[in-house]
Amino acid sequence: MPGKLLQQSWDSCLDQEEWFPPLEQALQGVTAKQAVWKPLDGPSNCIHETENNTGTFNVEDASEAGWAASKEELYRLHRELSALFEKSDIDMLGRKFSDGGTLGGGIRTLAMQEAYHIGQIVMLSKMQGVWPATRSFS
Repeated sequence: MPGKLLQQSWDSCLDQEEWFPPLEQALQGVTAKQAVWKPLDGPSNCIHETENNTGTFNVEDASEAGWAASKEELYRLHRELSALFEKSDIDMLGRKFSDGGTLGGGIRTLAMQEAYHIGQIVMLSKMQGVWPATRSFS
């Protein structure tokens, strides 16, 4: 299926190790306290501020239970999108948006943005000293 490559790109952002750690590994062991930590210098987001443009910068429940629920919802939505991408065909991927972009291009951009945010999560984890000094790629 034409959407298989896009689906694989999307899946590598969640749970399949590629050139960067997937989201589930990047968030593994991150506590609620670490997820809301921000550096003191300059404007910055925290790890937990990843929902969407409207919800970003708004952590409603900073408890361990709230953090666990946020991660589970993120993983669930990620997997639902993956299933949709897997079923996409060439006509669906070529469908134009009002801005001239295509669904296939949007999926590609979404995966690249996800990889960018994973990098931010790793950086914030390193700044807190909670990212392992070495890690294996499995």
